[in-house]
Amino acid sequence: MEYALLIVIGFLAGTIGSLVGLGGGVIIVPSLLFLSAAHILPSISPQVAVGTSLVVIIFNGLSSTLTYMKHKMVDYKSGLAFFIGSGPGGIFGAWINQKLHLHHFSLYFGLFLIFTSFLLMIRSRLSPLQRQKEFKVKRTYITNEGEEIVYGYHPWMAISIAFAVGFFGGLFGIGGGSLMVPAMILLFLFPPHVAVATSMLIVFLSALVSSLTHIAMGNVAWLFAFALIPGAWFGAKCGAWINRKLKGNTVVTVLRIVLILLGVRLIYQGIVS
Repeated sequence: MEYALLIVIGFLAGTIGSLVGLGGGVIIVPSLLFLSAAHILPSISPQVAVGTSLVVIIFNGLSSTLTYMKHKMVDYKSGLAFFIGSGPGGIFGAWINQKLHLHHFSLYFGLFLIFTSFLLMIRSRLSPLQRQKEFKVKRTYITNEGEEIVYGYHPWMAISIAFAVGFFGGLFGIGGGSLMVPAMILLFLFPPHVAVATSMLIVFLSALVSSLTHIAMGNVAWLFAFALIPGAWFGAKCGAWINRKLKGNTVVTVLRIVLILLGVRLIYQGIVS
């Protein structure tokens, strides 16, 4: 029964993660901790929840990236450039994760989820910075309506931001897309669909690096991971399909509410414990 529940959780995480470029860890990690606390699953530490989540995110990121690749929405060169920062950041975050205790982890993770919700809120309300002429690296994208969008970035600024994204991904097991997507759209003028698709490529690569660190530390519950992966794989394809069909504002609004609820609960758990 519990493993069937994990398949459903994996599917939801894969769908939401692929839909808005988050990676899915914001669903998997708190779900594992909650099910463990409720004695539905065997007891696991936050470190094991994070390590297991990152292993699942590898398959979530790969599945959604392959789907987005078919529709030519992934900016490979930009994705690899961002990964130069996010890869080392993920290793550092995974190392810092070992230093956190349960109540500290719950408190910090809850605050981070609420902060993520805030970023998603301002993503839809703030106008992108008009700095095309200042970009050292420029890209162009033709939308389905035939509109040409110019976007780009400063390499060192992009790498620095990506390092922070990778750090939080390795620390909290979330993949990092919750920070990367808003940064791409607001700072570098990425078209939203390209930002989400490219973010999933970065999420895949970052999770691959971060998960290796957690595997070496023994922080993976493999039975849980094997139950979560099938749902995450097909959920990622479902999320990518929805991304192309629906406007993202409604889905992002629902996601913000979910993140706030999860964040408040984890903060309460951290304070009480």
